[in-house]
Amino acid sequence: MTFLSDQDARPAGSAHPFTHLWDNGQNAHQELNRVLDIRAMALKQFGERNIPEGRPMAMLEEVLVPLFFFHRYQTEAAAKVLGGLNYRYALRGDGQPVTQFVPAADQRQALDALLRTVQPETLILPESTLRLIPPRPLGYERSREVVKIRTELTFDPLSAAESAADMTFSLLFHPARANRLWEYHARESALPSFTEVVEKSMTSTILGNTPSGYAGAVQMTVNHAALTHLMRLARHREASAQVKAMVQYQLSRLQEKLALRAKTATGDWAAHYQFLLSQIETFQDDPAEFEAPVLLTAPPGQPIGSLDACDWH
Repeated sequence: MTFLSDQDARPAGSAHPFTHLWDNGQNAHQELNRVLDIRAMALKQFGERNIPEGRPMAMLEEVLVPLFFFHRYQTEAAAKVLGGLNYRYALRGDGQPVTQFVPAADQRQALDALLRTVQPETLILPESTLRLIPPRPLGYERSREVVKIRTELTFDPLSAAESAADMTFSLLFHPARANRLWEYHARESALPSFTEVVEKSMTSTILGNTPSGYAGAVQMTVNHAALTHLMRLARHREASAQVKAMVQYQLSRLQEKLALRAKTATGDWAAHYQFLLSQIETFQDDPAEFEAPVLLTAPPGQPIGSLDACDWH
């Protein structure tokens, strides 16, 4: 039996592959794929029967939110596999393993699972569900337990996708995780590098498919979140010089590829690529003064363990 504490489990950038809060399964990344499958089935079955008769239909949002973000804790768990270190509170002579890198195969599988969380097929909601949620009636104010929106009164599925993407990329491009990926790959070349993580993330998002319609709108939302977090990492005071250098290099490469795409794209995608290009150019003109766009965050999900919330004194 292994004893580790809250300090090893709670931080978003922590490294231990087995210390998490409110996750399931013995293998974090395999369980994330299972959780996403369960979530997809539940979203397909979601409907007006999820609230009692006589309740405002707008209250369906309160039921939808925990379902839409059902994967949040398992995403946090899978992220700790990437750039992870298996360790113990070992004592000299007690025979415990002290530190071990998480195997390269596990780390790459975790990355694949994490990138699945930001694919349009994961983040789009059925049209039948969207048509069921009207603006909230008088007396039913929006609370911190529902999705933050950019549409004034109406339910905003793109803001929901933005919050979910923000959740994943805040973990994927966490400075401590990026620093470890750089260091561990330098020490053991078989392990995934930070460069590999960034390039695969870009291939799966900004440099990936260009769907149309609702799926395309979600993809653009995800792309913007990915770029925002990458630029934030380049300015983060906790990111190492090597990580910052690699982010700057990747942004320059991305700029070249986006310029080529912008020339051949049409309509919404041409506008999208031009916007991303302008963001990179503004950042590169003066990184120190650049203000990264503010992304909408997910509703609070971790009241567990808060003594203040329980009114304990």
